[in-house]
Amino acid sequence: MSMMTVKDLEQVQTAFTEAGLDYQLELENGKISIMGPSDIVSSEISSRLIAFLFAWINPRRWGRVFDSAGGFIMPDTNLKAPDVSFVRASRLLQSPRYFGELVPDLVVEIKSQSDKIKLIVAKILKFIELGAIIGILIDPDEETVTIYRSTGEPTVLENGEILTIPELFPGWELPVTELWPPIFTEEETQFSEGCW
Repeated sequence: MSMMTVKDLEQVQTAFTEAGLDYQLELENGKISIMGPSDIVSSEISSRLIAFLFAWINPRRWGRVFDSAGGFIMPDTNLKAPDVSFVRASRLLQSPRYFGELVPDLVVEIKSQSDKIKLIVAKILKFIELGAIIGILIDPDEETVTIYRSTGEPTVLENGEILTIPELFPGWELPVTELWPPIFTEEETQFSEGCW
Protein backbone atom coordinates (compact mmCIF):
# COMPACT_ATOMS: atom_id res chain seq x y z
CA MET A 1 0.00 0.00 0.00
CA SER A 2 1.40 3.38 -0.98
CA MET A 3 1.95 6.17 1.51
CA MET A 4 -0.91 8.66 1.74
CA THR A 5 -0.20 12.41 1.58
CA VAL A 6 -1.99 15.52 2.82
CA LYS A 7 -3.45 15.91 -0.70
CA ASP A 8 -4.86 12.37 -0.47
CA LEU A 9 -6.32 13.19 2.93
CA GLU A 10 -7.98 16.31 1.49
CA GLN A 11 -9.62 14.18 -1.22
CA VAL A 12 -10.94 11.71 1.36
CA GLN A 13 -12.22 14.57 3.52
CA THR A 14 -14.00 16.09 0.50
CA ALA A 15 -15.60 12.74 -0.33
CA PHE A 16 -16.77 12.35 3.28
CA THR A 17 -18.17 15.87 3.34
CA GLU A 18 -20.04 15.37 0.05
CA ALA A 19 -21.50 12.14 1.47
CA GLY A 20 -22.70 14.03 4.56
CA LEU A 21 -20.25 12.25 6.89
CA ASP A 22 -18.72 14.27 9.72
CA TYR A 23 -15.40 12.66 10.59
CA GLN A 24 -12.11 14.19 11.67
CA LEU A 25 -9.07 12.90 9.79
CA GLU A 26 -5.41 12.82 10.73
CA LEU A 27 -2.38 11.64 8.78
CA GLU A 28 0.39 9.73 10.52
CA ASN A 29 3.29 8.02 8.80
CA GLY A 30 1.42 7.84 5.50
CA LYS A 31 -1.77 6.37 7.01
CA ILE A 32 -5.07 8.18 7.43
CA SER A 33 -6.78 7.86 10.82
CA ILE A 34 -10.52 8.45 10.98
CA MET A 35 -12.00 9.75 14.22
CA GLY A 36 -15.72 9.74 14.79
CA PRO A 37 -17.50 12.19 17.05
CA SER A 38 -16.39 12.17 20.69
CA ASP A 39 -18.68 11.71 23.65
CA ILE A 40 -20.46 14.86 24.77
CA VAL A 41 -18.63 15.13 28.11
CA SER A 42 -15.31 15.42 26.25
CA SER A 43 -16.89 17.86 23.82
CA GLU A 44 -18.26 20.02 26.63
CA ILE A 45 -14.88 20.07 28.41
CA SER A 46 -13.27 21.18 25.15
CA SER A 47 -15.82 23.98 24.74
CA ARG A 48 -15.37 25.11 28.33
CA LEU A 49 -11.56 25.22 28.04
CA ILE A 50 -11.72 27.09 24.74
CA ALA A 51 -14.11 29.64 26.25
CA PHE A 52 -11.88 30.21 29.30
CA LEU A 53 -8.73 30.52 27.17
CA PHE A 54 -10.35 32.75 24.56
CA ALA A 55 -11.73 35.12 27.21
CA TRP A 56 -8.17 35.65 28.49
CA ILE A 57 -6.19 35.57 25.24
CA ASN A 58 -8.39 37.54 22.84
CA PRO A 59 -8.45 40.91 24.65
CA ARG A 60 -4.65 40.70 25.04
CA ARG A 61 -4.17 39.69 21.38
CA TRP A 62 -1.70 36.99 22.40
CA GLY A 63 -2.64 34.51 19.71
CA ARG A 64 -5.21 32.09 18.38
CA VAL A 65 -7.21 29.26 19.97
CA PHE A 66 -8.41 26.35 17.82
CA ASP A 67 -10.84 23.48 18.35
CA SER A 68 -10.50 19.87 17.20
CA ALA A 69 -11.34 20.76 13.60
CA GLY A 70 -8.11 22.77 13.26
CA GLY A 71 -5.50 20.65 11.46
CA PHE A 72 -1.76 21.25 11.59
CA ILE A 73 0.86 19.88 9.20
CA MET A 74 3.81 18.87 11.36
CA PRO A 75 7.50 19.08 10.41
CA ASP A 76 7.41 15.28 9.98
CA THR A 77 4.64 15.79 7.32
CA ASN A 78 1.95 14.24 9.54
CA LEU A 79 -1.36 16.10 9.84
CA LYS A 80 -2.66 16.37 13.40
CA ALA A 81 -5.68 18.00 15.00
CA PRO A 82 -5.47 18.40 18.79
CA ASP A 83 -8.74 18.73 20.72
CA VAL A 84 -7.70 22.27 21.69
CA SER A 85 -4.63 24.18 20.53
CA PHE A 86 -3.08 27.61 20.77
CA VAL A 87 -0.56 29.42 18.55
CA ARG A 88 1.14 32.65 19.63
CA ALA A 89 0.33 35.72 17.51
CA SER A 90 4.01 36.22 16.65
CA ARG A 91 4.04 32.80 14.96
CA LEU A 92 0.74 33.16 13.08
CA LEU A 93 -0.02 36.76 12.14
CA GLN A 94 -2.99 35.63 10.04
CA SER A 95 -4.72 32.26 9.85
CA PRO A 96 -4.43 30.70 6.39
CA ARG A 97 -7.47 29.22 4.65
CA TYR A 98 -5.68 25.89 4.89
CA PHE A 99 -4.08 23.71 7.52
CA GLY A 100 -1.62 25.38 9.87
CA GLU A 101 1.88 24.51 8.73
CA LEU A 102 3.48 24.68 12.16
CA VAL A 103 3.42 22.99 15.56
CA PRO A 104 1.01 24.67 18.01
CA ASP A 105 2.54 26.16 21.16
CA LEU A 106 -0.13 24.46 23.29
CA VAL A 107 -1.84 21.15 22.51
CA VAL A 108 -4.64 19.70 24.62
CA GLU A 109 -6.05 16.21 24.32
CA ILE A 110 -9.23 15.26 26.17
CA LYS A 111 -9.77 11.57 26.86
CA SER A 112 -13.03 10.38 25.39
CA GLN A 113 -14.82 7.29 26.61
CA SER A 114 -13.11 4.94 24.14
CA ASP A 115 -9.59 6.46 24.15
CA LYS A 116 -6.54 4.66 25.48
CA ILE A 117 -4.39 6.87 27.75
CA LYS A 118 -1.14 5.39 26.44
CA LEU A 119 -1.94 6.46 22.86
CA ILE A 120 -2.97 9.96 23.95
CA VAL A 121 0.25 10.41 25.95
CA ALA A 122 2.32 9.25 22.94
CA LYS A 123 0.52 11.81 20.74
CA ILE A 124 1.17 14.62 23.23
CA LEU A 125 4.84 13.67 23.64
CA LYS A 126 5.25 13.69 19.85
CA PHE A 127 3.89 17.25 19.76
CA ILE A 128 6.40 18.23 22.47
CA GLU A 129 9.22 16.54 20.57
CA LEU A 130 8.29 18.50 17.44
CA GLY A 131 8.26 21.85 19.25
CA ALA A 132 5.08 22.35 21.30
CA ILE A 133 5.82 24.22 24.53
CA ILE A 134 3.03 22.65 26.59
CA GLY A 135 0.95 19.50 26.17
CA ILE A 136 -2.06 18.81 28.38
CA LEU A 137 -4.04 15.62 28.89
CA ILE A 138 -7.47 16.06 30.46
CA ASP A 139 -8.97 12.84 31.84
CA PRO A 140 -12.67 13.28 32.76
CA ASP A 141 -12.85 9.75 34.18
CA GLU A 142 -10.16 10.44 36.80
CA GLU A 143 -10.88 14.19 36.92
CA THR A 144 -7.19 14.95 36.42
CA VAL A 145 -5.21 17.35 34.26
CA THR A 146 -1.66 16.27 33.36
CA ILE A 147 0.75 18.91 32.05
CA TYR A 148 3.69 17.87 29.86
CA ARG A 149 6.71 20.05 29.12
CA SER A 150 9.91 19.40 27.18
CA THR A 151 11.81 19.32 30.46
CA GLY A 152 10.95 17.58 33.71
CA GLU A 153 8.32 15.12 34.77
CA PRO A 154 4.62 15.59 34.00
CA THR A 155 2.60 17.53 36.58
CA VAL A 156 -0.76 16.03 37.60
CA LEU A 157 -3.46 18.37 38.88
CA GLU A 158 -6.65 17.28 40.62
CA ASN A 159 -9.81 18.95 41.86
CA GLY A 160 -8.97 21.73 44.30
CA GLU A 161 -5.85 22.69 42.32
CA ILE A 162 -5.31 25.51 39.81
CA LEU A 163 -4.25 25.09 36.18
CA THR A 164 -1.72 27.72 35.12
CA ILE A 165 0.42 27.99 31.98
CA PRO A 166 2.83 30.84 32.79
CA GLU A 167 5.03 30.10 29.76
CA LEU A 168 2.19 31.13 27.44
CA PHE A 169 -0.47 32.90 29.54
CA PRO A 170 1.06 34.88 32.42
CA GLY A 171 -1.58 35.56 35.07
CA TRP A 172 -4.16 33.09 33.71
CA GLU A 173 -5.56 30.70 36.29
CA LEU A 174 -8.28 28.10 36.02
CA PRO A 175 -9.53 25.92 38.87
CA VAL A 176 -9.51 22.32 37.63
CA THR A 177 -13.12 21.91 38.80
CA GLU A 178 -14.20 24.54 36.24
CA LEU A 179 -13.39 22.11 33.43
CA TRP A 180 -16.00 19.54 34.39
CA PRO A 181 -19.54 19.86 33.04
CA PRO A 182 -21.93 21.18 35.69
CA ILE A 183 -24.80 19.20 37.14
CA PHE A 184 -27.93 21.32 37.10
CA THR A 185 -30.32 21.44 40.03
CA GLU A 186 -34.08 20.96 39.82
CA GLU A 187 -34.54 24.66 40.62
CA GLU A 188 -32.31 25.67 37.73
CA THR A 189 -34.18 23.48 35.26
CA GLN A 190 -37.55 24.82 36.38
CA PHE A 191 -36.37 28.37 35.90
CA SER A 192 -34.91 27.70 32.47
CA GLU A 193 -38.06 25.91 31.28
CA GLY A 194 -40.09 28.97 32.26
CA CYS A 195 -38.03 31.01 29.80
CA TRP A 196 -39.13 29.02 26.75
